[in-house]
Amino acid sequence: MVISYRGTLIRQILRRCHRAVAANKNSTSLTCFHGVWPPSERRDFEQHMRIVPDFISEAEEKQLHEEIEPYMSRLRYEFDHWDDAIHGFRETERKKWYPKNRELLERVRQVAFNGEIMPYVHILDLAPDGVIKPHVDSTRYCGNTISGISLLSDSVMRLVRTDAEKYQQNSSNPSTEDTSYRQQPKALLENNFYADLFLPRRSLYIMSHTARYNFTHEILGNEHSKFLGNPVEKTRRISIICRNDP
Repeated sequence: MVISYRGTLIRQILRRCHRAVAANKNSTSLTCFHGVWPPSERRDFEQHMRIVPDFISEAEEKQLHEEIEPYMSRLRYEFDHWDDAIHGFRETERKKWYPKNRELLERVRQVAFNGEIMPYVHILDLAPDGVIKPHVDSTRYCGNTISGISLLSDSVMRLVRTDAEKYQQNSSNPSTEDTSYRQQPKALLENNFYADLFLPRRSLYIMSHTARYNFTHEILGNEHSKFLGNPVEKTRRISIICRNDP
């Protein structure tokens, strides 16, 4: 049986997570580590991959959704992404926001970034059966930090250790630089270490530095979407994603 956000077990998990986060001032309680992690890599990961539960209120989620829904609802969900990284999605970028929502994005900037963010904010609308496959965003198009607000649904994000060297190429050497927006190395779980992160609805995730470069990241489809052994149903999910310049 799939357990929804309001299901008993997930509510219990979320209550425990919130209590732990409040007590420990970090988001490791929303992270399930798998495999044998080298201690230094785990310390870096815990520093560079953060989740802020309840970053926005229900009212703030509603005002964000109400601003973007009229446009998003006119788009069709696509299942053939040009780089094959996403299935069951529709997306856009937005520069101008209503004043109250601009204030929310300023909060994201203050919490997640040491400086300015790119002016265009990425809006990614994932259908209930949509998935984001394992990938590493190219350093050509965004900098060392990616941060996103999760609207409408919980989900599970998986980060798998991969070869970082090819994703930190020197941009001054265009002859060796990959021009694709996302690279998609194989996310091998066997003889490897990885982490599953519970992204509650209305939370903010902040992925920077080693977490951003050294790991693939993906949003699990419902057939694989579990946290601490409990199914997490992903319904329609909208991400409001901010990045900094390369």
